[in-house]
Amino acid sequence: MVKWGFIGCGAVTEKKSGPAFRKVEESDVVAVMRRDSVKAEDYAKRHGINRWYNNAHDLINDPDVNAVYVATPPGSHAEYAITAMRAGKPVYIEKPMAASFQECIEINRVSEETGVPCFVAYYRRTLPYFNRVKQIINDGLLGDISTVQIRFSIPPYATDFDRANLPWRVKKELAGAGYFYDLASHQFDLLDYLLGEIKDVQGYKSNIAGLYDVEDSVVASFRFESGVLGSGSWSFIAPKDTRSDLIYITGTKGKLTCSTFNFSPIILETSECEQEFFEENPENIQFYLIQSIVNYLNGKGDRPVSTGITAQRTNYIMDKILSKF
Repeated sequence: MVKWGFIGCGAVTEKKSGPAFRKVEESDVVAVMRRDSVKAEDYAKRHGINRWYNNAHDLINDPDVNAVYVATPPGSHAEYAITAMRAGKPVYIEKPMAASFQECIEINRVSEETGVPCFVAYYRRTLPYFNRVKQIINDGLLGDISTVQIRFSIPPYATDFDRANLPWRVKKELAGAGYFYDLASHQFDLLDYLLGEIKDVQGYKSNIAGLYDVEDSVVASFRFESGVLGSGSWSFIAPKDTRSDLIYITGTKGKLTCSTFNFSPIILETSECEQEFFEENPENIQFYLIQSIVNYLNGKGDRPVSTGITAQRTNYIMDKILSKF
């Protein structure tokens, strides 16, 4: 039985992840931690969890906890993950893996040193939607892949205009960078899963609107180990009601269009026909990845598809684009 302790029990744990830890067989949540004791207690009582803490190290040292879910902002991922692994407890870390590529290296070094596994919440690798995309590619329906383009734009959030109370996702010390670090991480991890490793990357960032101190506009170009070429553009200051969430994958036989966050119909265009594919997500979107991790830890399944090693590659790409090293 895998008995989880949550470090952080904010919004992501309410539906996306939290309930899945109990829906999966031979898995339970025995304790949660949040620095605000009142909020920790409230979460625990609402979800029928018997113990709550306001100190992460107390939760890690709880003898009933044998695996740890780190669901805090990325700035504290490395500290908590490393402490848990040194205590002999496997970790499941929210994405992005850490606030920098260098911190990812340290997390993986400790995982290797201790022999304690580390997994990262890039759950899109397990969703039917993206596995349909992977199947189309692997079945050769696109022919030889030549290019991939990411086009992403959203208007500012209402909270972005309150300089005194900005969200943590645009505070570099907490998030590692800005919204690009939070959202593009899913896209680059997906491309790694679908098309293999990216070997060369360069990019440019800018802060156009000045709503916060980190980037609000990013462009990048990249090359996969296979020779496939890619490009991307991200704007977090698009006009009101203007949104774009598209990935185009082009090959010698056809073109595929999908999204990362909207789950719009997958469109396959070839010289012979145009097809649409629809896939449903589980109620708790991290369910399939959590299920694979629990099965693996219980000795009943293969190594999950999202590990510290695969996730580290995404941090490297983003840090290169943002000129963080």
